Amino acid sequence: MNDQPWTYRYEAMPSDREDIRRLVASTGVFSAVEIDVAVELVDDRLQRGVQSDYRFLFAERDGRLVGYTCYGPISLTQSSYDLYWIAVDKSLQGQKIGQTLMERTEQLVYAEGGRHLYAETSNRADYAPTRGFYLRCGYVQEALLKDFYAVGDDKVIFGKSLNG
Repeated sequence: MNDQPWTYRYEAMPSDREDIRRLVASTGVFSAVEIDVAVELVDDRLQRGVQSDYRFLFAERDGRLVGYTCYGPISLTQSSYDLYWIAVDKSLQGQKIGQTLMERTEQLVYAEGGRHLYAETSNRADYAPTRGFYLRCGYVQEALLKDFYAVGDDKVIFGKSLNG
């Protein structure tokens, strides 16, 4: 029984293109180029179907997208996955949608044979809430790549071993 005020689905729909654009933009964190990339991953899934490397978990409330994850296996590894995106509508953050999406995504990855899930983010001050979120979800900082995105904008890689 679903006691959450939102429902889940796994397959991308054409309407997700603009819904994800709206949702990711609502966070106020991502650049226009980053938002375009989020939409491109949906496009890949829509065009290639199950052959796509990108998998999705969508959370909806009353038919409206309120959050989602995009994840997939890392090429040339046996059981490692990347979390490419996790985003929750800014107006609904703090309602455990992100935490629940993360937990469900971890379960989906584990069910596919994934044993490690990695997430990357910026080390800029405006990404401190994101880094705190990963830590609260049980992720540990695996690496810090100095000046990765730009001078003064380091890449932080978080990882978690999945136990099912």
